[in-house]
Amino acid sequence: MELTPRLAGTVALLALLPAIVFGVTNNLLAGVVTAINVLLISAIIYLLMSPTEGGHEHETEHDVEQEQAV
Repeated sequence: MELTPRLAGTVALLALLPAIVFGVTNNLLAGVVTAINVLLISAIIYLLMSPTEGGHEHETEHDVEQEQAV
């Protein structure tokens, strides 16, 4: 099973459940801060795992030299 950016982001968002429970049962402000942190981390995981434009499509001079040597 391949871990896609969408799946990784969704799994990371599951951490919101304990954060909400923590905020409701203990300290509301701490729960809000924790939930914001979970959202930021989930967004970062999604962005880090998603493909970028022109990621590995262009060849460098070193790649061309290696192909010519073979």
